[in-house]
Amino acid sequence: MDATLIAVAALWGAAAGLLLPRAAYRFSVEPEESWRDACPAGHALTGPARGWLGSPRCAVCAATVPSLAGGAAPAAPRPSGRGRYAPAVVAPVVTVLACVALAAAAGARPEAAVWLLLTPVAVLLAVIDRRVHRLPDTLTLPLAGAAAALLGGAALLPGHGGSWTSALLGGAALGGFYFLLFLINPNGMGFGDVKLALALGVGLGWYGWAVLFAGGFAGFLFGALYGAGLMLMRRAGRKTGIPFGPFMIAGALLGLLFGGLAA
Repeated sequence: MDATLIAVAALWGAAAGLLLPRAAYRFSVEPEESWRDACPAGHALTGPARGWLGSPRCAVCAATVPSLAGGAAPAAPRPSGRGRYAPAVVAPVVTVLACVALAAAAGARPEAAVWLLLTPVAVLLAVIDRRVHRLPDTLTLPLAGAAAALLGGAALLPGHGGSWTSALLGGAALGGFYFLLFLINPNGMGFGDVKLALALGVGLGWYGWAVLFAGGFAGFLFGALYGAGLMLMRRAGRKTGIPFGPFMIAGALLGLLFGGLAA
């Protein structure tokens, strides 16, 4: 195992992961709503990239307290936890762990860089779907395009461990399978899942059909176990909708780890 590669993957995962909470907060809205541009108290989100990059803590909320007259008056900064409008631990930690695991599995092969670049977006999608049962086209479609383009570049470099042709076929196969499920039961399978399947199929297909099947099946297995657990705890019924994106992504991660180690 290349210690330098693992260290780079961890640093990249930490840096990218720290940017996810604000983006997840802004994207986590219902389909008919526009992306959030203010904290829950109404203060505008500012920072690089038109406010998309920044801390998940509102500086204005953290620095103000109600005055005796009932208004808001400046005061000394509150403890660090005040003003936070989004969880800021789980997403960065998951991003770091996923990046390190993928780097360790793929090694120094060209596709390792592709997995590291795509992982933060996949984690972001999982967080959004977990919160609002939604996979935005703004993320799923570019993810599929980026996966195909980046793996096409990786296929031109020496030492790669997969096939660009099988990656494209994998995206079409998994996307087509999910589209069929959507047609059969539109209430049980969202169209966002179909678009996510395109990107995941491209990644899994890079390592071949066995990995594509394993990663796709693992996603269904994780989702089924989660749903069964909820029913056993009587927190859901047979018709209760669950966010399937996180399980699809977790299954794809497992498949990519298997494929990277076997390549």
